[in-house]
Amino acid sequence: MNTEKAMASGTATIPAPHSLRENFKGEILVEGDAGYDKERKIWNGMIDRKPVVIAQCIETSDIQYAVKFAKENSLLISVRGGGHNVSGNAVCDSGIMIDLSLMRSVKVDTEKKWAITEMGATWGDFDKATQQHGLATTGGLITTTGVAGLTLGGGVGWLVRKHGLSCDNIIEADVVTADGNLVKASLQENPDLLWGIRGGGGNFGIVSSMKLQLHDVGMVLGGMILHTRDKAKEVIRFYREFMKTAPEELTLYTGLLTSPDGVPVVGMIGCYCGDIEKGEAVLKPLREFGTPIADMIQPLPYVQMQSLLDAGFPHGNRYYWKSGFLKELSDEAIDTIVDQMASNPSPYSATLFEFYGGAATREPEGGTSYPHRQLQFDLVIISNWPDKADDEVNIAWTRNIWEAVQPFLSNKVYVNALGVEGKDRVKEAYGENYQKMLELKRKYDPANLFRMNQNIEPD
Repeated sequence: MNTEKAMASGTATIPAPHSLRENFKGEILVEGDAGYDKERKIWNGMIDRKPVVIAQCIETSDIQYAVKFAKENSLLISVRGGGHNVSGNAVCDSGIMIDLSLMRSVKVDTEKKWAITEMGATWGDFDKATQQHGLATTGGLITTTGVAGLTLGGGVGWLVRKHGLSCDNIIEADVVTADGNLVKASLQENPDLLWGIRGGGGNFGIVSSMKLQLHDVGMVLGGMILHTRDKAKEVIRFYREFMKTAPEELTLYTGLLTSPDGVPVVGMIGCYCGDIEKGEAVLKPLREFGTPIADMIQPLPYVQMQSLLDAGFPHGNRYYWKSGFLKELSDEAIDTIVDQMASNPSPYSATLFEFYGGAATREPEGGTSYPHRQLQFDLVIISNWPDKADDEVNIAWTRNIWEAVQPFLSNKVYVNALGVEGKDRVKEAYGENYQKMLELKRKYDPANLFRMNQNIEPD
């Protein structure tokens, strides 16, 4: 790259990045450079933003230099880990994107059962490293999701009922603060910061690496059971009752989706992470209920379970989500959602009911800023389509179904499923912990340097 090149985007213009380039060991990209357009693209194809500079970090000192450079030049900061979040906060206009995607190391300690992972790693990277030793931790449903974003916002996945949220498994983390310093967040050092990053997203600093607790996870019993869509209401009601007594080893979701051959279906998707023989007995009622058109439940390597849904959510498609915890999964709520899904304009879209419970209701030592640990069903409306020309019709449909389900919502939302929806929704995401998180924000980032997130404004 020609470092004499001036960098401009919109109304923001800053000098060539000499002060950053002198100490920076990674790559610096500006508009016009080879790779710039590729690196600014993230999972959600609706996001089309142009940073003034992309700082591709390869070690923690790069993150520190980039933060200091942004502060000195009054630049907006966005932070990219996996770039998978629907809101698109990984990339900014007229600012600096601190890109961690080259920092993907995962080191496993088999004796102590923990992994130290850099924050550019995806769950695919993480699982590949840990499963070599028969170990895993709770981590998402799509392998291209970043470890950083998912974990810092809470983190659900196929192990959530047995081993808690991803953030519950954070043992310690290295965090670059708003002044560019590197601090440790653990039970022994800055325990308030550990509490904050266990659910508070990127509000308090940039996590460069974290140590995560691992658990013994070998073969699992998992997959899908599909029924025709006309059976959706009874299938979802059965699912609701079944989960009342399901063991913690089973994480099971149900959803309205379309099969690869274009048939609208209702599916139950789950993973039993305990003894396979016991799992067969647990899942027997599910498999015997009704007349499924497909039963794909089988023993699977955990990494195969993790990639089961990848093909349905490809990089570059256009995504618009709405989500919230239901007061209860009532018959009326089920009827309304199933009826609304009949008019969905895209076969790629899905509406999911996710039930956590089990270990996800119990906080780890030191607590977490993630607040929603009640036994509740989470409704996730995932609009997904490939063509920009269809934006208006898909967004309008999503807003219409969202309006229809308002009477059934509890005014609580999982932060990782939140789009750009305003301050009130951010408060719903952080719930009873919002005030304590606000005090923490004032301590660690009083100028709100880190605001490309579900932001806590330190006013």
